[in-house]
Amino acid sequence: MPARARLEAALTRAWLARGALAWLLWPLSVVYGAAIGLRRLAYRSAWLRSERVGRPVVVVGNRIAGGAGKTPTVMALVQHLQSRGWRPGVISRGHGGSATDVRHVNTGATADAVGDEPLLVRLRSGVPVVVGRDRIAAARDLLAAHPEVDLLLADDGLQHLRLARDVEVLVFDARGAGNGWLLPAGPLREPIDAPAAGRRIVLYNAPAPSTRLPGFLARRALAGTVELAAWWRGESASGAAWAPLRQRAVVACAGIAQPQRFFEQLRAQGLTITELALADHEAYADLPWPEAATDVVVTEKDAVKLLPQRVARERPGTRVWVAPLDFEPEPGFFGAIDEALASLAPRAVARTAP
Repeated sequence: MPARARLEAALTRAWLARGALAWLLWPLSVVYGAAIGLRRLAYRSAWLRSERVGRPVVVVGNRIAGGAGKTPTVMALVQHLQSRGWRPGVISRGHGGSATDVRHVNTGATADAVGDEPLLVRLRSGVPVVVGRDRIAAARDLLAAHPEVDLLLADDGLQHLRLARDVEVLVFDARGAGNGWLLPAGPLREPIDAPAAGRRIVLYNAPAPSTRLPGFLARRALAGTVELAAWWRGESASGAAWAPLRQRAVVACAGIAQPQRFFEQLRAQGLTITELALADHEAYADLPWPEAATDVVVTEKDAVKLLPQRVARERPGTRVWVAPLDFEPEPGFFGAIDEALASLAPRAVARTAP
């Protein structure tokens, strides 16, 4: 396991309990908490101002560090909103990408420039996606290029208070609030009961609620698998493709925040795997699996950084398989989203510039 991945795994374990490392870091959490409180006070007192961008905004984020399921939630919301007649667009910080300015994510974009998750959202959903550290600038750039967009989804950005929002979707996984402490002694980016800047809807990417906040559950499972080149062509995964892999030695690569979750899902399909846990947002500057590996299974977040031509050139003896996630929130979640948006009189609200 690479050094960065080992460090991330060690911190994740430390954040689940109030052990020696957490106590050592606790004084820094106090300072961090004070800074968060002062910043929120500045917005409540109008010393700092949130800005509207002329469309309803739904922010999908989490209170804890690390992947809790934000991006699958965004993609599920895109599909649902389109079924209700909305024309959504997506803005993102572009974590893992090198771009410092505002960038439009098109099908020719690369993950090392715009980030793996924004590129995945673009490829899977086809909706306009723009990344930028300044969410306001990203939103305005997207709307200038795509005036037909009538609702914005912000993938992450819960703590980006400068962007006014109408709905906040808080995503938790089975870790809940961890040890309950703020960064760096715990996983919390802000207190678990921090006030929402819009209507708050909680989604648990877990078998049961993992905090005291009322919310809805989501089911997640692997949809099947599909060869890398076919995935890039837009072909769907098949559950039948698991059968031949059950008879082979498989290397499982995961450059995500919770790689063990992926490995457990593969074992649940009957695969015998060799784990290769990589750092979150792994860049794949070098192909990490052994040259002798014949079958490698990766997540979609990894697949966006693996071009079939490159794999064929550098690992001609390896078949790479992509295992997409089937992510399905319970119907009540979508009902709550519809209710929140209906209360805005959405297609007329805030259409003028702030």
